[in-house]
Amino acid sequence: MRVLCYDCFSGISGDMNLGAMLDLGIEESYLKSELDKLNLRGWELKVEKAQKHGIHGTKVTVKQTMHEHAHRHLSDIEKIIDGSSLGGDVKELSMKIFRKIAVAEAKVHGIPVEEVHFHEVGAIDSIVDITGAAICFAALNPDAVFVSEIELGSGFVKCDHGNLPVPAPATAEIVKGMPVRTGGVGFEATTPTGAAILSALGTGFGSTQAVKITRTGYGVGHKEHPDIPNLLRVSLGETASNSATGHKALLIESNIDDMNPEFYDHISERLFKAGASDVYFSQIIMKKGRPGVVLKVICETGIEDAVKDIIFKESTTLGIRIFEFRKETLAREFGKISTVYGEITIKKSFYENLPVSVKPEYEDCKRIASEKGIPVKEVYNHVMGLLSLNKDQI
Repeated sequence: MRVLCYDCFSGISGDMNLGAMLDLGIEESYLKSELDKLNLRGWELKVEKAQKHGIHGTKVTVKQTMHEHAHRHLSDIEKIIDGSSLGGDVKELSMKIFRKIAVAEAKVHGIPVEEVHFHEVGAIDSIVDITGAAICFAALNPDAVFVSEIELGSGFVKCDHGNLPVPAPATAEIVKGMPVRTGGVGFEATTPTGAAILSALGTGFGSTQAVKITRTGYGVGHKEHPDIPNLLRVSLGETASNSATGHKALLIESNIDDMNPEFYDHISERLFKAGASDVYFSQIIMKKGRPGVVLKVICETGIEDAVKDIIFKESTTLGIRIFEFRKETLAREFGKISTVYGEITIKKSFYENLPVSVKPEYEDCKRIASEKGIPVKEVYNHVMGLLSLNKDQI
């Protein structure tokens, strides 16, 4: 299986991650053209070759060309990303990373997720770092992501709330369950953005599975240390085992028998926006013969607090059940196909390296249907026809 390996011996930040992705082979022009789809003004991406302790890599700096005082809520970030012309998978992953930070901040400050003010993470550079991470991940499209032990650093970091101990409280929340170490360097080695990227992408932590490395990239950081180079090493490789497609996930469910059915759609929408992988409802017969519904939510570890918050606040349930299970998925690959409507993203699925399905990206079909004023099924069926004609080339 195709795997991405993060070696965080000197931690990780958003700009170090972008540098490593470019050093790994993502085209700078491609990344910039995709980031332009955010329709954000007042920034530019500076990319340069640099070195630490004789190791050469790529250094990325997001420079703000306009000063801003914006302290954005999660809903403000969502409007920016949803309003962009980025692909559906990139939007989903970007918001998943942001929600990791929002949930952590909410817990640290003891407030609901919706009330979290993003300060540093709401700035343009962090929006670019996080969306850029999602863009690069979608372009590389690995089947799994292995993460090493993560260096967090030591000392104090200055932020809007004053001087805070390293790791910053939000970072400490996000890295729960991950193998970490502290004190290797005397600065903030892993930022909340870097931790959230690893939490959202990682499928294996501290993994010792054998990997055949094919490419390696280095993201150069902005910190200095006399003994340890401030670098993030990311490698692309392959493993013969298909176990890389599996990872731990959560099933959260609740019985409901006294709620207005019209509320289910609203709850489902909120759960998906909170990062749930799937939300569904099943009809059941409860005690005393009462008809009821089981609300079931599949989500990644780390967002269960946000899911619980929505269920308890929006539904009439009195309790929930949480089960940890192993989630197995098909390996996926994304590509493009030229159509009379322009280029459309296609998704291919594989089982044991053999193709099992190929179909167009629904969000692309939906966007084109809206722009052309035609039924979405017309766009979808057109693409499926092309895929059928060209199945040997897909």
